[in-house]
Amino acid sequence: MAQPDSVHRLYGVPHSLYTGIARCYLRTQGIEYVELPTSHPDFAGRIMPVIQRSIIPVLETTGGEVVQDSLDIIDHFERQGVRYSAYPQGLLQSVLGVIIAYYGTQALLPHAMHYRWTYRDRQEGFLRDQFAAGIGPEMADKVMSRMNSYLPQLGVTDHTIPEIEASFEQLLETLNAHFAEHPYLFGGRPSLADYGLIGPMFAHLGRDPVPENLMKTRAPKVFRWVERMTAPGLDTPEFPDYGDDFLPSDAIPETLEPLLRQVADEIFPMLTDKLAFLDTLVAEHQPEDGQPVSAKPHQRYVGAVETAFRGVPVQAGVQPYLLYVLRKADEMLAESPAEEQARVREALTVRGLVEALPGDRGYTVDRRNHIEVWQRG
Repeated sequence: MAQPDSVHRLYGVPHSLYTGIARCYLRTQGIEYVELPTSHPDFAGRIMPVIQRSIIPVLETTGGEVVQDSLDIIDHFERQGVRYSAYPQGLLQSVLGVIIAYYGTQALLPHAMHYRWTYRDRQEGFLRDQFAAGIGPEMADKVMSRMNSYLPQLGVTDHTIPEIEASFEQLLETLNAHFAEHPYLFGGRPSLADYGLIGPMFAHLGRDPVPENLMKTRAPKVFRWVERMTAPGLDTPEFPDYGDDFLPSDAIPETLEPLLRQVADEIFPMLTDKLAFLDTLVAEHQPEDGQPVSAKPHQRYVGAVETAFRGVPVQAGVQPYLLYVLRKADEMLAESPAEEQARVREALTVRGLVEALPGDRGYTVDRRNHIEVWQRG
């Protein structure tokens, strides 16, 4: 257990996708914190022995509790009560928020990594400066080379790159139209959907020179949303009379429907194929409840599937973590009245997103002692 401190500590770096999610949440809520890099001696000396791997973000609370994972950090503070809860009261908004968070934290990983590393020669100076600032020049070389090598398992190939770039440009156009009318995805405050989306849209696509330039020139309203998400509180001077709550009556704005269609078009069939892979893996190996999902704590991928992205065949790595994210939607539904469940499932079906709910598969993924494990039953 870490030692108590006078202020929360967030271990992370500016160019980290998942750190960006936690940072935006802390700033929105006005939660006092200090951000420290992994090169800080306390990370190796006190944090890593607790979390059992080198991974960010990690929150060390003022009471000495250690919380790893951006979504867990959000939920830690939600349980305590915050000014701007990330969870709408409307069930449909909440469930769609989880699905969009999955889209941002998982399905947009190829976009984030493609623009960072495929265009490395055009932004080498910026990237080297950013990586070296957190871990030093020598270690930066090693980490950058390792990150660069992840592209194939993310499905970034010569065949998929045109579709990845078309996808990003479509996303910019869609979000630009939405943020012209609404400050956040579901209204006057950020939801889990905004936090999930901001990860790649800030750390990689909103900071690295090549995609940032695309965002600024093609979708200035999106860039402004990125600024809004990273500012303290609710930075909404363009919407003086909008209010700070989610849209009433569980409404989904018309301007968000194109995004939901794009999410449905792009997460399938890849998500379906990954879930089938995990079904087979669990059936063959019959892991016990609480057994780690991989042989080593730092190992995130457990295999690869032959699948497709926007109609282009591709091989993609499978992270059991995807179930840890999407199970939230199933849990929200399970806690709701039957008629509400039916209403939301119908709304998801109409939008082609009902299969994003993992459902009861006889297993899921939990996190215990900071490690992803199989949860059975």
